[in-house]
Amino acid sequence: MPAANSFDARAELTLAGRRFEVFRLGALAGSFELARLPFSLKILLENLLRTEGNGAVSAADIEALASWDPAAEPSVEIAFTPARVLLQDFTGVPAVVDLAAMRDAIVAMGGDAAKINPLAPAELVIDHSVQVDAFGTREAFAHNAAREFERNAERYSFLRWGQGAFENFAVVPPDTGIVHQVNLEYLARVVFVADRAGGLPLAYPDTLVGTDSHTTMVNGLGVLGWGVGGIEAEASMLGQPMSMLLPQVVGFRLSGALPEGATATDLVLTVTEMLRKKGVVGRFVEFFGPGLAGLPIADRATIGNMSPEFGSTAAIFPIDAETIRYLRFTGRPAEQIELVEAYAREQGLWHEPGVEEPVIYSDTLELDLAAVEPSLAGPRRPQDRVPLRVSRERFHEALQTFVTQPPAAGGNGGALHHGDVVIAAITSCTNTSNPSVMVAAGLLARAAVAAGLQSKPWVKTSLAPGSRVVTEYLERAGLTEPLEALGFNLVGYGCTTCIGNSGPLPAEVSAAIADGDLAVAAVLSGNRNFEGRIQSEVKMNYLASPPLVVAYALAGTMDFDLLSDPLGSNGAGEPVYLRDIWPSESEIAEVVAAAVRSDMFRKSYAEVFDGDANWHSLEVPQGDRYDWRESTYVRRPPFFDDLPAAPAATVEIAGARVLALLGDSVTTDHISPAGAIKRDSPAGRYLLEHGVQFADFNSYGARRGNHEVMVRGTFANIRLRNMLGGEGAEALPEGGFTRHLPDGEQMPIYDAAMRYAQEGVPLVIIGGREYGSGSSRDWAAKGSLLLGIRAVIAESFERIHRSNLIGMGLLPLQFADGENAASLGLSGEEEISIEGVAAAVNAGEIPRGATVVADGRRFGVRVRIDTPMELEYYRHGGILQYVLRALL
Repeated sequence: MPAANSFDARAELTLAGRRFEVFRLGALAGSFELARLPFSLKILLENLLRTEGNGAVSAADIEALASWDPAAEPSVEIAFTPARVLLQDFTGVPAVVDLAAMRDAIVAMGGDAAKINPLAPAELVIDHSVQVDAFGTREAFAHNAAREFERNAERYSFLRWGQGAFENFAVVPPDTGIVHQVNLEYLARVVFVADRAGGLPLAYPDTLVGTDSHTTMVNGLGVLGWGVGGIEAEASMLGQPMSMLLPQVVGFRLSGALPEGATATDLVLTVTEMLRKKGVVGRFVEFFGPGLAGLPIADRATIGNMSPEFGSTAAIFPIDAETIRYLRFTGRPAEQIELVEAYAREQGLWHEPGVEEPVIYSDTLELDLAAVEPSLAGPRRPQDRVPLRVSRERFHEALQTFVTQPPAAGGNGGALHHGDVVIAAITSCTNTSNPSVMVAAGLLARAAVAAGLQSKPWVKTSLAPGSRVVTEYLERAGLTEPLEALGFNLVGYGCTTCIGNSGPLPAEVSAAIADGDLAVAAVLSGNRNFEGRIQSEVKMNYLASPPLVVAYALAGTMDFDLLSDPLGSNGAGEPVYLRDIWPSESEIAEVVAAAVRSDMFRKSYAEVFDGDANWHSLEVPQGDRYDWRESTYVRRPPFFDDLPAAPAATVEIAGARVLALLGDSVTTDHISPAGAIKRDSPAGRYLLEHGVQFADFNSYGARRGNHEVMVRGTFANIRLRNMLGGEGAEALPEGGFTRHLPDGEQMPIYDAAMRYAQEGVPLVIIGGREYGSGSSRDWAAKGSLLLGIRAVIAESFERIHRSNLIGMGLLPLQFADGENAASLGLSGEEEISIEGVAAAVNAGEIPRGATVVADGRRFGVRVRIDTPMELEYYRHGGILQYVLRALL
């Protein structure tokens, strides 16, 4: 705690005899117009008030935020200190690996291993590892859970070591729930309380950063938090404030109410389309207006969850009576609920329905909820919304980009065709946290079964809820049996298909796809549908509400009009249409009210950290430093090997080669895939050489604790298109291939990078717009570093990946407005040098611009080192290297 506060903001808050210390925003009211500040910025303002004097926050920072100019371009740097850190296992394992390696490094440098320890509470939920191997039977869950432990026991044992070795670190075991749903339903405090020896407990807003981009789901509860890369999260855990620019805030006014037949999923796909078109990368989005009153927390959380899909840092809702209702309903203690309301009212963070507050935003847009219509999104990006009424037409348009032959007309005739749905998955934190859409799916299934309908036999169906509460209320409502009758059996409590853990397709389906070179489809109630993410054999991926997932399992193809084509016939031979079995809003509401009970949450979360027999049977290493063993899952990374006590001088990048020339919307899935590892890939060859059988390869996501696997998997996505050298006959094949230059030999990207390393040649990547969109995947930056990449030149960067690049000591460069690789005539075969960066960095100055020299041609680029702290991270070769030296 700071010794003093410039604004005399310390005060007491008393509730039923309980006393708390708070930092009152009202202390600034005499000097600043706080009522005009957006809700999210008030939370940041309290954060600065409370942390002033910690060496990173000054009175000038507080004044800058309190006098925020909504029209100003972000330029003011502030230091944000989150209350806690949230992790999941795919990103959490490498984070703990880094912390373990940092303990080794600090000891080697003469320091104390205990200094590497979380200062902010960190909670990790294991949810990304379960795969859909078995499906369509009541034994599927038990089988998949057993296989999960067979595959991942070594990783889980390592996490249990970390839980014992590090303080302030808790792990939610596998088969419990999805991280964001567990956070929403249990972990989130809304108002955080820190006990202090010799003083009153300190109350302040619950804020967080998480190693998953969908951390923003908790924004629906009025909690400010967002996704970061694992390296940023590790720094936060170690007490390092987060450097950020004071953001612009876009206000999104909601009015009206959703019409009959429209779901929260349809709403969020509409919002995603609107905000991606608006352009909100790096901004906060804040929802307000009369439409909030009728929007439950589940719907708000669905919107917040999709924040990374429309590009914003956060997408937040205010604290109001609905927040209190949800906290009470999900079993939070009465004392905590009382504190949340009292604190929010005291700090001007409380929203009253019908009261239009004098908030000023950087920009605004509006949506009448009554205009929302049933929709899908796909087949490649979440923002590509497709109204259900034109879904067949849009499918045919999209199909032309995947195949050269037109689809076979009508029917299936026992053989697969282009556009057939081979995966229908009710999955993901985005929708399974919402009782209304889950109950709607169950009611639709019940009506379909009653009408004699069945899922098509080629569809792999699955149900993977975000928490055990979901299965309990579906069972209570009598909806489990009809879902199972259509093949939607429980397969696990985890991300499954949404993260690419969809498992193998049935052999006959896989063979038919290969034989016909078919563009088949997946329909899932998830948040991501990027190419190559869902299943390697599935080219077209669509996001939809849970009831529409069921409907497409019945239809079996995207070449279908759900609004006019019959799904089948009933026992009397009469056609059955979707409108005949779609549940009404009143029916859904009635079932939700009767089946979803508060005691379910208390029961499900009573022993959330305990785990089952599989968890307790793990062999757990002991000691404050990890005993590294020969392993293909967990290896000590090389990031801190022989780290000098001070950083070396930065040198210019000269004589570099382009490893890949990429187009627009290259995601972190393209850069660092999470799904299956191909047998003949560099990563597959590595595993085979180390005695791992193909059946035990697991996934890239599960192997993120091993840098040798991950560097070989960088840019290995099967849908990656490297345009180096041009298109046409000389085009590189789809997948992770490049040409080694100057000889032009074609080879996998990893193999080329290793040859360049032997030759002492640095590497660069050239990209298009929205480079690094998608998941907060730090391995997209770590793998780039280990390949020998020194800089990335792109038209624009997504927020998290740009931060991750700097966090690993890589240089992000942005083309001048209106310029790109094509306009500059770059083929990717040029030799590249970058001038004007090193001198500024060594002088302690942020280089605003640089010159790229490509085979003698010169063009200017913008250096995307945005803040003084980012400059320090880059100068030190990465954020963790900076923190390690600071701890010494």
